[in-house]
Amino acid sequence: MKQIFIHQQHSPHLVVFFAGWGMDATPFQSIETAGSDLLICYDYRTLDFDASLCTGYEEITVVAWSMGVWVAMQALHKEKLPIAQSIAINGTPYPIDDRRGIAQAVFEGTLQGLNEESLRKFQRRMCGSATACQEFLTIAPQRSVEELKEELSAIERHYTTLPPVAFRWNKAIVGTADRIFLAENQYRAWKEEETEIETVAAAHYATALFQSLGAPVTTNKTKPE
Repeated sequence: MKQIFIHQQHSPHLVVFFAGWGMDATPFQSIETAGSDLLICYDYRTLDFDASLCTGYEEITVVAWSMGVWVAMQALHKEKLPIAQSIAINGTPYPIDDRRGIAQAVFEGTLQGLNEESLRKFQRRMCGSATACQEFLTIAPQRSVEELKEELSAIERHYTTLPPVAFRWNKAIVGTADRIFLAENQYRAWKEEETEIETVAAAHYATALFQSLGAPVTTNKTKPE
């Protein structure tokens, strides 16, 4: 796993953002965090998490998107960090699951057929429209298809071999137009988890989901806008 600070001014509050599969920090450079430091996590070919980067903070907000939701749970469940709130966006604790995540056949088809052309089709579904996809491509991750295939294969291996872990999400934000993690599957997963659900009219990836990822709980600004 790679971990990169986007904002680091030694604020007492840190936002730790777990991005989805295939990402790097590039699409998230413009995120605002109300003066908080921001640490981006991505590239899940390994799940090694350096918790030392989170030391010295009084309060931490965890935000995870897509495949990052499950990764965050695996990375953080044993760590003794001052996590004040946790928000999941368009993902579930069951990333490869016919009823509560991405259907097994869809996941396998994506993995086995991954190439430049299929990646563009995936990004089009992820963004929800041709216009939104064109905007995304101007800030798309700078990673090769070969590397993304390695990562997706590793995620499958991790998910099928690692045991479930206990990690409590305070809120799940569900995009009603999500074509990657279908909204009905997200609802089903989060109702089982008894997690508060907030719905937004958004595709799987939408810049509005990431414009403001969080602020200290003491400011009462806990919702991404």
